[in-house]
Amino acid sequence: MRTATPNSTAELNSEDTSPILSPQQRNHYLEGVTLETIIISLQQYYGWEELAARLPFRCFEHNPSIASSLAFLRKTPWARTKVETLYCQCQQAKKFASS
Repeated sequence: MRTATPNSTAELNSEDTSPILSPQQRNHYLEGVTLETIIISLQQYYGWEELAARLPFRCFEHNPSIASSLAFLRKTPWARTKVETLYCQCQQAKKFASS
């Protein structure tokens, strides 16, 4: 399970969940990526427990599964935005770590 936080250029603002990413960067990370791929990637990177700590959604906290997460996020645009934001930050952190 990962406990490291993303680097400072990708951290969340303390008052909200807006990333410090330009719209172009966000679109770049999400281009051609399905919601299922995003959930699988985040689950592999953080694990369900850490993912639930970062995004306290019931689908991550109680009997988490890819299917339940997809069902919830497809019906809840604000939650999907938060998951996509975390995914973008994760991808940016991986990019900087490999540099």
